[in-house]
Amino acid sequence: MSCSAIRVNYDYDSQTDFSGYTTYNYFSDMQTGLSGLDERRLIRALDSMLQSKGYRLTEEPDFFINILSEEYRSAPNSAVGVGVGGTGRNVGGGVSIGLPISNSGIQRMIQFDFVDAQRDMLFWQAFSESGFRDNASPSVRESQLRAVVKKVFSKFPPKIK
Repeated sequence: MSCSAIRVNYDYDSQTDFSGYTTYNYFSDMQTGLSGLDERRLIRALDSMLQSKGYRLTEEPDFFINILSEEYRSAPNSAVGVGVGGTGRNVGGGVSIGLPISNSGIQRMIQFDFVDAQRDMLFWQAFSESGFRDNASPSVRESQLRAVVKKVFSKFPPKIK
């Protein structure tokens, strides 16, 4: 799991002044799709990251955070093709066989939505995808979720040109 790449995609409202946001909280009815333990691990990692960037957790925040996740099985990502073909003056044909060389694995997508508390408007969003093992130890799970948060928030707030 520690070897799996974490892929992240971002989207945000380019008209947003991110310097106006200093406080945050989570939606009270958030349904993350994570186990209770993984949800707490993720929120601890997220709180630590945001607070290191100067944001404060408060009851009346500038923005709310919503987290959604989904687990899915990815298709095998590589194959070996073996082809046999021949042509003659009047004859042609071919055979191709695809042999998968890696198993499909379980992937986890985590979506982070930041919603302006006053305008009830989504202003920043990120999607992460990474490998996931449901039988991983608690320390491996914690490490993986911290790595996801670190990667996702490495470019937050965005530098708007």
